[in-house]
Amino acid sequence: MREHDEQPVVRFEHVTVRLDSTIALKDVSFEVPAGGTRVVFGAAGSGKTVLLKTALGLVRPESGRVWVFGQDISGMREQELFGIRSKIGVLFQEGGLFDSLTVEENVAYPLANLEGFDLTPEERRARAEEALRFVELEHTLDKFPSELSGGMRRRVGIARAVVTGPRLVLYDSPTAGLDPITAFTIIGLIVKERDLRNTTTVMVTHRYQDGHFLATARYDQQVGQARTLEASGRNEHETRFLVLREGSLVFEGTLDELEASTDPYVSKFVRHEE
Repeated sequence: MREHDEQPVVRFEHVTVRLDSTIALKDVSFEVPAGGTRVVFGAAGSGKTVLLKTALGLVRPESGRVWVFGQDISGMREQELFGIRSKIGVLFQEGGLFDSLTVEENVAYPLANLEGFDLTPEERRARAEEALRFVELEHTLDKFPSELSGGMRRRVGIARAVVTGPRLVLYDSPTAGLDPITAFTIIGLIVKERDLRNTTTVMVTHRYQDGHFLATARYDQQVGQARTLEASGRNEHETRFLVLREGSLVFEGTLDELEASTDPYVSKFVRHEE
């Protein structure tokens, strides 16, 4: 299914979030359809990570409503959120792996701790190995995160995010601190997950290149990699860009609209190069 085929997977309606005395999100409204992609830009402290935490129910809005999978999670109790979170994959900043656990145990962690997965240890290992094969790291099952490079740890993080077969995946700065070649590999894996499984994707990033590739690439199963499509073959309407400034959503639009923006704050994210 594609845009407009069903209700939005995520919908924010005039959401304001206050952290202590600071307004982290201010009257934010947007939605993400099934299979759609949203790329979130913004300066440090603009509310990008808070937006992801709000979608997970980790942060509650002071006003407004948040809908996930058609359910209003704004006032849900923690226990009620367990079922929602079991359908969401998350890649935390820097990968967020547990140093004391093996790669297998890290990847299988959601299967052992989220609601709805009554699996034996053997079944969890098989699922973990399958997820690691997806990111081409099945040979690392028994290693520890400290034995892996930064890029490999990030790929393990993706494997953990997708091991449950989530309908929605949230990526918090997935390429931060990585060299350009490794960053390209990570974004290619995000495209692969999105296109092979029709996963709804929300990605926070500071790299324009990452968002551009998400908007213009599709995973080609015949060659086994993500490839940039010619303009005539793209479905860019599925990818929209959000720009946050001091908690307010100051831009939402397509790649073409982003690149055409004359707003100085918005356009600096287009021109940013590493």
